Amino acid sequence: MLRSLFSGISGLRSHQTLMDVVSNNIANVSTTGFKTGSVVFEDTLSQVVKNASAPTTISGGTNPAQIGLGAQLGAVTTNFSQGSAQTTSRPTDLMIQGDGFFLVRNGSDSVDFTRAGAFTFDTNGTLVNSEGMQVQGWTGMGTLNTNTPPTDIILPANLQTPPTASTKVKLGGNITAGTTTPMTVGVTVYDAQGVSHTLSLDFASNTPPQFDVTVTDTGNTSATGTGVVAFTATGANDSTTASPTSVNPSITLADGTVITIDLSGITQFGGPKTMSETSADGSASGTLQQFQIANDGSVIGVFSNGQKLTIAQLALANFNNPAGLEKIGNTSFRSTYNSGLAQVGIPGTGGRGELLGGSLEMSNVDLAAEFTNLIIAQRGFQANSRVITTSDQMLQDLVDLKR
Repeated sequence: MLRSLFSGISGLRSHQTLMDVVSNNIANVSTTGFKTGSVVFEDTLSQVVKNASAPTTISGGTNPAQIGLGAQLGAVTTNFSQGSAQTTSRPTDLMIQGDGFFLVRNGSDSVDFTRAGAFTFDTNGTLVNSEGMQVQGWTGMGTLNTNTPPTDIILPANLQTPPTASTKVKLGGNITAGTTTPMTVGVTVYDAQGVSHTLSLDFASNTPPQFDVTVTDTGNTSATGTGVVAFTATGANDSTTASPTSVNPSITLADGTVITIDLSGITQFGGPKTMSETSADGSASGTLQQFQIANDGSVIGVFSNGQKLTIAQLALANFNNPAGLEKIGNTSFRSTYNSGLAQVGIPGTGGRGELLGGSLEMSNVDLAAEFTNLIIAQRGFQANSRVITTSDQMLQDLVDLKR
């Protein structure tokens, strides 16, 4: 009789645990990046009333007779299925599409893992989550070494790109056929310190079909260069067969920067004059104006000088057994012996998912399933409590036999 009492008690405990897990799931229905838990029950040891026997020449074998002693908790597993996307339009809100976890440092050398991508920059320019934990990745200016261990992603407010000296300016367009009037084109270039210089390109008609070109630094008229642009009889640019052939002029600025003017894109047809600068390298130093985060976790900075450079790269981690991770609160996880080591790399590689900017991953709680589990937990608890009350009544009836 006592066996049924203890079986009923074990059932109460098991269904109370189920109720605890279900209530936690429902409580976190709106928690960013939350992953639901599910309960697995198993039976306890069974008492053998009669052992099994083997067949003999005169009788058949018999099966064992066992009485179960109740239920017990087998496991509480985490469901890592993908949650729905919630659009926020905040550039630092990130959602992982697929497998993987963000790496966040909790103020010490230990690193935790999370699916919640609600990040922001603090006053030092460090990318952090709502708990102030530093998001991990790689930083640099155009070139990043992702083969090194990830560190805090820091983007200072005064982040600048160094200047780039100009080396080449290319002209294109058309000079109207038959033109003999001198022409001037102005272009802007930069020396090694990022100081801008305005170059004046003066075209003077010489023996048709060609023009003599003189390049002058308007801020330093002693810096000049000369060249020739020649054309074929049909007006096409001719850098090889015309006599004399075209010569691209070059000029040396005061700091020693040498700039070549490419004239190979100029033609001399019968249409209107359209000659102008088509491309030029070099730039002044620039300050960070805005940024955007790509699907591979690259943080692309847009600078005041028009340059776009990769200034950071977010890291993601994956595990051989994500279900082996330990929940530690704040929607974060910690690796365990059974989760395996974190496999850290770039989003979109090595089985890691890609990132979706301006969105957050919602909880993967299925309310319909959780409400069903509520009913199961309630009915299971009621049924086991009825087992206890029935066993108690039978014991009472047994005691009453002496009367």
